[in-house]
Amino acid sequence: MKPDSTLRRVLVVDDHAPSSEVLVRLLSAEGFAVDVAADGETALGSIALHSPDVVVLDIGLPDIDGIELCRKIKRAADTQLVPVVLVTGLSDREHRLAGIEAGADDFIAKPFDAEQLKARIRSLMRVKRITDGMETAEAVLISLALTVEARDSYTEGHCERLATYAMALGTALGLGDAEQAVLRRGGFLHDVGKIGIADSLLLKPEPLTRHEYEVVKRHPAIGERLLGDLKTLAPVRPIVRHHHERLDGSGYPDGLRGDEIPLLAHIVSIVDAFDAMTTERPYRAARSFQVACQELRADVARGKMSRDLVEAFVRVIEGRQPNEQPPQRRLRRLRLIRSGYGKIPSSM
Repeated sequence: MKPDSTLRRVLVVDDHAPSSEVLVRLLSAEGFAVDVAADGETALGSIALHSPDVVVLDIGLPDIDGIELCRKIKRAADTQLVPVVLVTGLSDREHRLAGIEAGADDFIAKPFDAEQLKARIRSLMRVKRITDGMETAEAVLISLALTVEARDSYTEGHCERLATYAMALGTALGLGDAEQAVLRRGGFLHDVGKIGIADSLLLKPEPLTRHEYEVVKRHPAIGERLLGDLKTLAPVRPIVRHHHERLDGSGYPDGLRGDEIPLLAHIVSIVDAFDAMTTERPYRAARSFQVACQELRADVARGKMSRDLVEAFVRVIEGRQPNEQPPQRRLRRLRLIRSGYGKIPSSM
């Protein structure tokens, strides 16, 4: 048990007192409980005693080097999901590569950029909060998805917003607990395949070329393969693969049309498009909620999205629930989506 369960806890492992003092000051000011260890053995004891949420680990330690300590943390069943941030030199490529192989989740270069440090720790804290209590394999995949998201400051929080939007729409449609659970996982995992796409494309500050866009379009298939044969995530695979499909067949990767598209995947595609429009990008400003809703309706007019689903989502965004429940025939069909593979009702 943690001594104070109300605080998120960071363990700083550094034998250089001035550096650890800077980290303690910065992180304490953010409201984190901070423990300090000056060597690897003390760090392992502190981890066992305090169960930190994040470990900030210097490469150079007097006993176990930082890379080996990271490896030990990631190999132990009870600590393998604890995020580890390695502290390296500005151009320390060799140690960064070794850290990646050891399982490090992120890197911070000396001298510290205070804002960057705090942003990365907050992001990893969010990963830990979301994955706490999950099965190991699912937690690893969601950690991967959130790591992809955290690469780009413009997309931070995207997965969590998507899960929230999707579940709100699911509630408005009368979906049950099983479908809601699938939507939540789908919100977090829909873009996990971007782990296989180069940062140079994901972080490009201007619109992609046609060739680059074709490369990025591979991420749904990559994501589906990453989910593999995990039984707990079987209902989520259709969302991961098909959240970029469109009713008129213009989407990817399979060019599905109409009711070939799984309902839950189409729900995620609508809220994904909405969040993309309302998030700032390097090459354009964020659109207002009102403008984004108009764009969704324009996609309905073009035959790309379901009118009923878009209108239900607009009502959710406007804070208004539908005046009446969906017709019973439609509601019954919606409740058949237990596996995640149910189709969009023909009347939608």
